[in-house]
Amino acid sequence: MKTVTLYTDGACSGNPGPGGWGAILEFKGTEKELSGGESSTTNNRMELTAVIQGLKALKESCIVELYSDSKYVIDALQKGWARSWREKGWKKADKKPALNPDLWEELLMLTEKHQMRYHWVKGHADNPKNNRCDQMAVAESQKRIL
Repeated sequence: MKTVTLYTDGACSGNPGPGGWGAILEFKGTEKELSGGESSTTNNRMELTAVIQGLKALKESCIVELYSDSKYVIDALQKGWARSWREKGWKKADKKPALNPDLWEELLMLTEKHQMRYHWVKGHADNPKNNRCDQMAVAESQKRIL
């Protein structure tokens, strides 16, 4: 099974507001950059979308080393929170509704196709690929400012 590294980041100007996402897929020294955005969204939706779009770009099941500076994404996947929310009808442990169930549903379906390994990285720090994803995400959000 191929091992692919996926770096992701999301950005939002205002929350909600215009947002963008960036992702870098890396396999055997070759990189592919992906980015996009929405006119009215939230930062967490863009963080989730970056991971979704990165995984959708994979053409076969892989071992995926996911790097994100979003504790929301990494913790919910790694600690099983998102699966628990789904099992409880998109309700959190405190009985409040889980946010972004549409994106979580899509993301969980995608992660089930791969062997996922999760890595949280400090944002705006010393990870050049995370910083590049941030640049792409911010650029995409700026394209959508009305």
